[in-house]
Amino acid sequence: MKQTRRDFVRVLFVASQAAVASRFLPVDLLGQSVQPPAGTLNFLVFGDWGRQGELDQREVAEQMGKAAQNLRARFVIAVGDNFYEDGVTSTTDDHWHKSFEDVYTARSLYVPWHVILGNHDYHGNCEAQLDYAKMSSRWHMPARYYVQSHVIDREITADFFYIDTTPMIKLYHRDNFAGGIHHNVRTQDVPKQLGWFRDALAASRAQWKIVIGHHPIYSGGEHGDTPELIQNILPLLHEHGVQAYFNGHDHDLQHLTAGDINLFCTGAGSSVRPTRQTPHTKFAKSRSGFTTVCLGPENMDIGMIDYQGNTLYSTSVSRTAGKKLKSFQSLEPA
Repeated sequence: MKQTRRDFVRVLFVASQAAVASRFLPVDLLGQSVQPPAGTLNFLVFGDWGRQGELDQREVAEQMGKAAQNLRARFVIAVGDNFYEDGVTSTTDDHWHKSFEDVYTARSLYVPWHVILGNHDYHGNCEAQLDYAKMSSRWHMPARYYVQSHVIDREITADFFYIDTTPMIKLYHRDNFAGGIHHNVRTQDVPKQLGWFRDALAASRAQWKIVIGHHPIYSGGEHGDTPELIQNILPLLHEHGVQAYFNGHDHDLQHLTAGDINLFCTGAGSSVRPTRQTPHTKFAKSRSGFTTVCLGPENMDIGMIDYQGNTLYSTSVSRTAGKKLKSFQSLEPA
C-alpha cells in the first residue's frame, strides 16, 4: 500500500519521540534502549543544585523533566545542598522561587520531592526548609531524618532511610569553620540519630533497603572519603543488608562499591568539579546531571544522565546486591 505524506509525517514524529525518550530509559549490555519494566518504582535522584538557575542548573532541570515524564517518575529525591551558598533565611526567601519553583517547572516534576539537608543548608535556617514542607504540595521533609516505605508488588517492599549526615562531620563543629555552621550542627544529637538509624534498619522487613545521605562514604571527588561515615554508617549498611547508598556533596556522578553495597554519588545538579578513579570506583564523570532509578522486585536499574540528555552510564543492581552486579559505560560525547 502506498504511503501518504501524512502517514510518513506520523511515522517520523513517532520515531523522533521514541528517540528522545530512549535517552532516559535503561540500557542493556548491547547499548540498546529498553522500556522500563512494568511494575517498577521509578524516580530521580540528584543533589547540590540550588543556584538560581545558574551553572547548568536550568539545563539539568529541563532534562529531569523529560526523564520524569518518560519514566513516569513517582517522586524526586534531593540529596542536599539545596540552596547555595548559605541555605535559606525563611520560608519566604527568594531562593524558593529562583532556585526551586521557577526552575523545576515541568509538569512531570510536580511529584513529591523527598529532601534532606546538606552542609550548605546548615549555613542558613534549616527549620525553614522543614516548615516549607507544610506549605508546598511537593516539598517533603517531615524531619531531618526519616523513613519512607513503598510497595513494589504484593511481596516486595522498599524502605528508604533519609539521614542527616552534616552534624556527623567533626570538621563542621570547629569554631573557625567557614560559614558559622558550627552553631547549627552543635544543636543536633548525633548519638540519638545513629541510635534511631540502627533501630530503624533492624526493624525493617523490606526486601529493598536504600539509604539517602548528603556526604559520600567513599568518593573519588574533591572531598573524597568521609571517615565518620566509614566508621559509623557503613558497618550498619553491611549488617542490615542495605543494597544502595545515594549521596551528593561531591559535584559529579559516580558509582562505587563497598563490598556488596553500591554507592551512587549524584551531586551534579548544577556546577561540577574534577573526579578521579579509586579502588572502589566503577564509574566517575565530572559532568552536570542526575540519576534515574527503576526499582523492580528483583533488580534496580540505574541511569546517569547529563545536562544535555546523554546517558553517560547504566548499571543493574540485583536485590542480592553485588552477586549479580553488571555495569557498563555507554558511548558518550568526549
